[in-house]
Amino acid sequence: MTDTDKIEKELLLRAPKTRVWRALSDAEEFGSRFGMKMDGPFEVGHSVQARMKNPKYEHLSVEFEIERMDPEDFFSYRWHPYAMDANIDYSKEPTTLVEFQLEDAPGGTLLRVIESGFDQIPAGRRAEAFGMNSKGWSSQVENIRRYVED
Repeated sequence: MTDTDKIEKELLLRAPKTRVWRALSDAEEFGSRFGMKMDGPFEVGHSVQARMKNPKYEHLSVEFEIERMDPEDFFSYRWHPYAMDANIDYSKEPTTLVEFQLEDAPGGTLLRVIESGFDQIPAGRRAEAFGMNSKGWSSQVENIRRYVED
């Protein structure tokens, strides 16, 4: 993998793993934190559609293909990164893999967020998808922190 294939974020959350796990793996909580309305629960082997709540993007739908859920330890899904143009059919493109790894740590829970597979995204939008998602994950890990530490 190249240094543009994978985004990694890590942070210590002052919250128990149970709380962090629920914030990540419960579709309703996940959606509220990410500003999306999910059409169902997260279940391994199933896809969940989400609509953006932001009026600027409410015409967009995001699909999460749930790959793995190891309670309180690991959660992963696949999606189309930075799929923001309603005129493009992203279903023909490869997806990236998003992984949330949780570990007990002194004072709370260590969370690692990894999104990989950008090198497989079409060259014409690869750099933008990587850059926007890198910025996005920087914001989202702070949203997760605020959400679970409040």
